[in-house]
Amino acid sequence: MKINPKDFQVREGRKVELKKIPTTIKLFYKSKDQYKEILARHIDELSDYQNILYADNRYALLLIFQAMDAAGKDGAIKHVMSGVNPQGCQVFSFKHPSPEELDHDFLWRTTRDLPLRGQIGIFNRSYYEEVLIARVHPQILQGEQIPEDLLSPKTIWEERYRSIRDLEKHLYYNGTRVIKFFLHLSKEEQRRRFLKRLDDPSKNWKISSADIEERKYWDDYMKAYEACLTATSRAQAPWYVVPADDKENAHLIISQTIVETLKSLKMSYPLADAKRKKELLQIRKRLIK
Repeated sequence: MKINPKDFQVREGRKVELKKIPTTIKLFYKSKDQYKEILARHIDELSDYQNILYADNRYALLLIFQAMDAAGKDGAIKHVMSGVNPQGCQVFSFKHPSPEELDHDFLWRTTRDLPLRGQIGIFNRSYYEEVLIARVHPQILQGEQIPEDLLSPKTIWEERYRSIRDLEKHLYYNGTRVIKFFLHLSKEEQRRRFLKRLDDPSKNWKISSADIEERKYWDDYMKAYEACLTATSRAQAPWYVVPADDKENAHLIISQTIVETLKSLKMSYPLADAKRKKELLQIRKRLIK
């Protein structure tokens, strides 16, 4: 069955209702071997396009991963990007902001790490935390040194959505393509994955009491994600809601989406003009002496 990324894309102007979007769908593979075969093909294509992206040196690609805990962000990045040349790709994980970061606007710490032309940048969490966790836990805003008259709940989220849209529009018109993945996990599947982490000593470090505490706010997070996805998915920087209860299926959807995004860019290896061809001919003559 062919994977069509548009099936998972949040259309601009459409209100997102996550309860109506499944966290599991029919698998795109029939066996583990077939999954590995399809993923390997996607990785090969991704590697080829990355080479052209680097040589063309006009575009950059920013991949943003957002999700609830245990949804598989780390695994998706690890498996999907396994064939990418590390010299042309950087991964950044954004956790609690430092005092210096809190003294800047909420976009500052992530814009410092935007990818260069010819490069792929990956944000494991991102500036979207500022309209997600900060919305669920508004006390976080108190530590951001924002003037009191600008903290109105009636306006602050819409203003932040506008700032994000403006940033992503600016990036688009300067050659950076932004694609955003929300790994849509069910609460029950998260519970199962947490239990597996407890049962596996090598994964105990991945879980804490804070993770369990955050489950109390599940419905609040879903509302925050719905508002965020609705407000910030644009044709120039689309969101993709990826059913994440099956990790392998999610990997295939993500990898196909990245490949098709790169394929859509008007990229090519630099062509040699007359002057360059003459230079190459001279180099050849020197080498064959």
